[in-house]
Amino acid sequence: MITDPVTERYLILVFGIVIILMLILDLGLFNRKNHRISTREALIWSLVWIALGLGFGGVVYHYLGKTAGTDYLTAYIIEKALSVDNLFVFILIFGYFKVPPEYQHKVLFWGIIGAIVSRGIFIFSGVWLIQITYLPPFNLFGHETHLNLVLSIFGMFLVYAGLKSFGKNENTETDFSKNIAVRLAHKYLKFSKNYDNGNFFTIQNGKRLATPLFLSVIVIEATDIVFAVDSIPAIFAVTKDPYILYSSNIFAILGLRTLYFLLANFMDLFSFLHYGMALILTFIGLKMLLTDFIHIPSTLSLSIVGGILLLSVLISLIININKKKVQ
Repeated sequence: MITDPVTERYLILVFGIVIILMLILDLGLFNRKNHRISTREALIWSLVWIALGLGFGGVVYHYLGKTAGTDYLTAYIIEKALSVDNLFVFILIFGYFKVPPEYQHKVLFWGIIGAIVSRGIFIFSGVWLIQITYLPPFNLFGHETHLNLVLSIFGMFLVYAGLKSFGKNENTETDFSKNIAVRLAHKYLKFSKNYDNGNFFTIQNGKRLATPLFLSVIVIEATDIVFAVDSIPAIFAVTKDPYILYSSNIFAILGLRTLYFLLANFMDLFSFLHYGMALILTFIGLKMLLTDFIHIPSTLSLSIVGGILLLSVLISLIININKKKVQ
């Protein structure tokens, strides 16, 4: 945990200033007008967000030491890897609601704003729950165990989620009309059928109606909460420091929008990636369950997670190349 109050306030201030400034530049300057995000623009912004994320990791390393810096980078990579699942869902959501390309950035921007708030609630409340749910020490197989109820539940859930993900089909069609968020939205709001130049609300026959664009934001927000159920417990296996967890998490998801526009047309190239993410979830869950018996250093965890991710990407590319040769 961060122990120096001055260092803590300094890092929080730097993090807050960078995030607010970049969001203002993103929406207020570079994307004031609705437009289709080009591959070049997406690549530049992806590199900017990655540079900022890694740069802040360097700040953490400099002021808090090697362990904190490694924990930050590990949590960042885990969140980045698990967030790839969101990209597949973005494709399904935009396809289902027929969101024009020039409005998609706006939807993702406000989706990310919601994620910044919800992730903060999940992480800080999760750390608090972990702190109050340690059971009294007891002897197990001749070893004094300091079992934490919440971490044990998280660990079992992650192992289950990881094993279940091995059989998941990323290309499954989804009927979002059955989504609980969509049903609730239709219950309390009246919707127009047109996008009204990218507005969230429109006036028709003297009545204020929500547009399909607003509905797509609701679905993306709800989807992010579902994905956070996997990713947030996963990073608790890395560290219990809420500031490192939150900053690494936010930097990882802030680059998700531009990554979508960069990779949306190439997602089929990464058909093996979800197996790698399933393996990462399983590894993290086991680490969480066995933490009292087997200590895995932060550097080793980082190497294992990074290695699994790199290997799954390489295998995906090799399989795709071989398929093209056969065809």
